[in-house]
This record gives sequence, C-alpha cells and structure tokens, in this order.
Amino acid sequence: MSLYQVQKFLYELNRDNRVQREFGRNKSEVLMAYDLTKEEYTAIESGDIGLLYVMGVNGQILMHFAAYLKIEWFDYLQAMRDGVSKYGPVRHGIYAMEKHNGKDAQIKQLSDSGFS
Repeated sequence: MSLYQVQKFLYELNRDNRVQREFGRNKSEVLMAYDLTKEEYTAIESGDIGLLYVMGVNGQILMHFAAYLKIEWFDYLQAMRDGVSKYGPVRHGIYAMEKHNGKDAQIKQLSDSGFS
C-alpha cells in the first residue's frame, strides 16, 4: 500500500488547478506519475470515497476530493460509513480501527486513548 502516494496525489489535486484540469482530461495519464497499487488507482479513478477512507486517507484531504467530485457533505459522510460496511475497518492512518465489530470501533479506540 502506498498511502503516502494516494494522499500526495489528492493533496496536489486539491491545490493545483493545472492538476485538476489534466486529471479531468486524462485521469490515467495523471495517475501514472504516482506509485499506486491497482486498488488505489481504481479507487481514485472511480471516486470511491468509502474505499479511500478505509485505505486510511486523511479526512481533511478526502473531503476536498469529495468536493472536487461534487459530492455533498452528508453524502460524503455516508460514503465513509458505507466504505466501512463494504470494505471493512480503516486499515491505516490516523483513522485506523483496531477491531471492527459492527459498532463504532473508531470512537471507542479514541475514547480509550483519552481523546473523547
């Protein structure tokens, strides 16, 4: 997994109008510049917010990608929840879930760490 490369691309897309234009014209060509797994490439190309969240993409970066895709705020939040239901717990990054038992394991993990 190359979470850094995914987040680097999304960060650059979020901040650079040139990258946005090029990505809009030819996603494949732009994504070739990043060392992505097939799963990462597919998630970005298809705009799968849920899968990107489960991969561990930072929410601050991901919400701007959702806005770029014209996904409304509540739909963005639902896409993340749906991603956990479809793909399982968040795998990496600051949102990583130690266990997923159908409850909000992320909040429990944060509470157990003193961040409630």
